[in-house]
Amino acid sequence: MYRFLLSRQWVILTLLGLVLIPSMIKLGFWQLHRHESRVARNEEVAASLSAATVPVGTLTDTRDGPADDDKFRTVTARGTYDEKHEVVVRHRTGADGDTIGYFVVTPLIRKDGPPLLVNRGWIKADRDLTAFPSVPPAPKGEVAVKGRLMPDETTGASGIKDTKGLPDRQVMLINSKQQAKALGRPLLGGFVQLTATAPKPQGHQPELLPEPDHSGIGPHMAYAVQWWLFTGAVPVGWVILVRREAQERRRAAAGGPGEAPGGSTAQSAEPAEPTEPSAPAEVDKHDKHAEPADPTERRGAAEPGPPAEAGEPTGPGEKREATRGESFAKEPEPVTE
Repeated sequence: MYRFLLSRQWVILTLLGLVLIPSMIKLGFWQLHRHESRVARNEEVAASLSAATVPVGTLTDTRDGPADDDKFRTVTARGTYDEKHEVVVRHRTGADGDTIGYFVVTPLIRKDGPPLLVNRGWIKADRDLTAFPSVPPAPKGEVAVKGRLMPDETTGASGIKDTKGLPDRQVMLINSKQQAKALGRPLLGGFVQLTATAPKPQGHQPELLPEPDHSGIGPHMAYAVQWWLFTGAVPVGWVILVRREAQERRRAAAGGPGEAPGGSTAQSAEPAEPTEPSAPAEVDKHDKHAEPADPTERRGAAEPGPPAEAGEPTGPGEKREATRGESFAKEPEPVTE
């Protein structure tokens, strides 16, 4: 009954299902791990944002940047901005997540330690991307800054390619080691995302970066459940197809309606065309023993006629006997010697 499973198309379909089942199980666990990573990241970000504010020098130095657990920690620093070595970071989006512009990064020269890179915020890009954009001036004199501590950006961690040959004072990544070469002196590892400045600067300033999202978990768990549902649908669908194929073959073998084996539809026999009634056979009028087709003729034949003459047969039986008698009389008698 199920020998069709050995056909080429069914072997291929079965092998495809056997490949899909473990693949979709793995994809489900991959999405589950992404969900767990997102939840763990949210917890770390929330813990860092709620931690006590500390001086920047306690969490980073010129040899090593901030630890992973110290990312987004709130730190403070005092110094004066060095606008001469200020740079802009290309292809960064604003708070809306769509508008392309620049991050403005300015070194803060500290009296009590190495300089520190400060991301002062975002500005919209000009039409001429080859020239240094118009950047709001940094506050003059000594200022106290407060912000979130971040590690150096790298291509491996951010996925941003560090393009070379850019226009002067334009970069792709915020990296303290690269800027230390331009500045000619070591910098503290990492940088600070500015959140507040004292005294408050006058005039237009770059747009401050918003606090990182640490509440959303994304759709990863839903994707995981979806992949696992697909995994269960594969064997169920395979069984349904097998049973349907077997039923169709049984109907085809029994001669019933339905699809014949191989997918062709069994066609029912066409009804025979109705035939016209045949004309009644003609009756020989000279045959006295023929039954007339018309009832009136049959009634007419039943009416008595004139009396038969003597010696003449009155019925069919007598006629046959007379005929036999005549034939016997006419036969010659055998001659005996």
